Amino acid sequence: MTSGTRSVRIRVPASTANLGPGFDSIGLALGLWDEYVATTLDVPGLEVQVTGEGAADVPRDESHLVVRTMRHTWRTLGLAGPAGLRLSACNGVPHGRGLGSSATAIVAGVVGAQALSYAAELAPGAPVPVDLRLASHLASVLEGHPDNASASVFGGLTVSWMPDGSGADLGALTVSARPVLHPEIDVVAFVPDQQLATRHARAVLPSSVPLKDAAANSGRAALLVHALTTEPVHLHAATRDWLHQEPRRASYPDSMRLVDALRSQGHAAVVSGAGPTVLVLTTRARLPEVVAPAGMRHWVRLTPGIPSEGVTAVVAG
Repeated sequence: MTSGTRSVRIRVPASTANLGPGFDSIGLALGLWDEYVATTLDVPGLEVQVTGEGAADVPRDESHLVVRTMRHTWRTLGLAGPAGLRLSACNGVPHGRGLGSSATAIVAGVVGAQALSYAAELAPGAPVPVDLRLASHLASVLEGHPDNASASVFGGLTVSWMPDGSGADLGALTVSARPVLHPEIDVVAFVPDQQLATRHARAVLPSSVPLKDAAANSGRAALLVHALTTEPVHLHAATRDWLHQEPRRASYPDSMRLVDALRSQGHAAVVSGAGPTVLVLTTRARLPEVVAPAGMRHWVRLTPGIPSEGVTAVVAG
């Protein structure tokens, strides 16, 4: 990286993953956004400023997830980082709610490192070209699975897979297919006050499942892509899951009670990612019908929309 101050603005959407049966593979971008300004400094040091969601708990040192990811990306690409770095973060994605907050930070770090390293001298506001496929791969490797990261990188609906190391897959990078959503698809998110760490939610999952459950789940995952792109009438059936929600029921009992109640009303309700947010896949016409039942109104109801664009980087003025 050449000397001299350089500054980029990165904007990253939230994401929801799994959507029922699409465990660790299907992701959907959500219209909640984290925004960062990363600036290189000629003098050694690190400055981190944070506002918005989770600001009281986010570290201001080298352990900040965006900063760690930027350092990792420069090392991975064989590039020298700047002498000093300033990071200003405005967090719009709730933390620990199953809305991909760690993925947004990791994607921002990967893209920010690329943008600061490769950007030519561009006018303020000019987009900085970055390799989105590489960004998705590096972020997915750091996350351990590609569903959230790919949706935050590309926007919209993504179906992703990572090479398993056996040599059976062609290529060495994470691949994301980007099916086009049906124009009527929309979402409602019910966000609780409490948080749930992803590592805790994953720790209760079984190491194996019965073959009949795996077969049922794979069939519904295929139906889910069809429902989201072609026939939304099948969303309720397409969001049945056999792999992860029931084993986690004790980890988020309130979430599962809300899922059960909404599904009994015919809504395609699922746990968003590792929870505890509850997501409903629906159509624009039915959006007003999706409300928490009486006695469960303590949830914050959001209608964030589904952005078709993912992460962006522009030269900061």
